[in-house]
Amino acid sequence: MIPRLYPDFDPDFHDARRLLPAFAFLAGFLWDAVTLGREVEAMDLWILAGYLGGAAALAWFLGRRAFLASLPATAPAAPTALPWWWESGPYLLLQFFLGGLLSALFIFYFKSASHLLAILWALGLAALLVANEFLVDRYRRFTLTWAMSGLCAMLLLNFVVPHLVGSIAAFWFFLSTFAGAGLVHLIWLKTPGQPGRIRPMWAVAAALMLAYLTNLIPPVPLVARDIAVGHQLLKVDGKYRLRQEAAPWWRFWRRADDTLHPVPGQPLYCVSAVFAPAGLDTRLYHHWLRHDPERGWVSHSRIGFNLAGGRKGGYRGYTWKRNLPPGTWKVVVETENGRTVAHLRFRVERPGESPARLFDVDF
Repeated sequence: MIPRLYPDFDPDFHDARRLLPAFAFLAGFLWDAVTLGREVEAMDLWILAGYLGGAAALAWFLGRRAFLASLPATAPAAPTALPWWWESGPYLLLQFFLGGLLSALFIFYFKSASHLLAILWALGLAALLVANEFLVDRYRRFTLTWAMSGLCAMLLLNFVVPHLVGSIAAFWFFLSTFAGAGLVHLIWLKTPGQPGRIRPMWAVAAALMLAYLTNLIPPVPLVARDIAVGHQLLKVDGKYRLRQEAAPWWRFWRRADDTLHPVPGQPLYCVSAVFAPAGLDTRLYHHWLRHDPERGWVSHSRIGFNLAGGRKGGYRGYTWKRNLPPGTWKVVVETENGRTVAHLRFRVERPGESPARLFDVDF
């Protein structure tokens, strides 16, 4: 084994070095939160690909170093004390690369999460991001290194591949997941001595595919900008203008009311704005459902429209329904394979006179 050296540092410097990972974590996360997730640029993806490449190169280097250190020496030699930056520095750098990837991925997936399961998934990534700050010594056990690297590679490719092929079909998700796992497996095969176990990484890949099938993973790279239901829809100067009911004064935290009073014979409109990267063309659906006390949510109609990526404010799509029965309703914005992009729940009262307090909002 390579001997470890813990020299006598100046106490002030030693304390500062212990705070460095926490400072780097906070600064990196805040930077990612400000710069990522709204309109993802090609440079962002290149930077993250660089992080992934750096983590892969370090994993190979550390595995090779451990393998060479385990070889029997031809002649006994006195232990050599190594400086901390050589003995521990590569592990800190590996932690930095994986933390940078997890931070960006959390931002991407959180901004695409619009329902409880997807939010829980994003919070799971946040927990891994925090745990990464305490795992630097655990990366010496290479099984964890391969599992974390594989997870980051798979999630990043799940995001990048739709950018490249212009599709969010399930086929590309499974292909990108397998490609990320295969990339890390190849690096493990090429690492001298093949340290650690690679099977847990494939277990992570299997769990990722299962999470996709259960609608747990947010539909990246789609990001829901807005969704609303109202009484009248016009197109003015290239914008969609929706007329909504104002919330009562005592519900000061809401501008629009979630209870609608339809006018007899007039439709209710649902408008959604969903961001997609340039070059991505797909089809989305507004799924109108009504809650039945005995049967739960009952589908009334699923109306599709095409989405063309690239608009910073999100691609606008709208549908309408007439003569909705009173009760609790929701509209779910779905992909072709039924994955949830956004949803809105509201209540419809019996038709009556036109509501007195209305306002217009532009999309």
